[in-house]
Amino acid sequence: MHKTEFASDFTGFKKDGAQWLVDNTDIKLVGLDYLSVSAYVDAAPTHHIFLRKREIVLVEGLNLDDIKPGKYTVHCLPLRMVGADGCPTRCILIA
Repeated sequence: MHKTEFASDFTGFKKDGAQWLVDNTDIKLVGLDYLSVSAYVDAAPTHHIFLRKREIVLVEGLNLDDIKPGKYTVHCLPLRMVGADGCPTRCILIA
């Protein structure tokens, strides 16, 4: 995330992984620490799967540096932007 050059080999979901989450879990939010939750080669179809059926919240560009593995509650505080389909959000983790 902190590189000066774009890396197309970042970790992200492909459409079959997104579909599995939608069909087999009650997950409400997906977040990753890069520019997209979708794999570079599969971006548009993956976003559509997450958003189409259940409107799963997608949080991209999370700063997860120094976060230890564990269970957390996450609170996302988005800026209100009229007419936008996305916006900057401050996320807060509570252990």
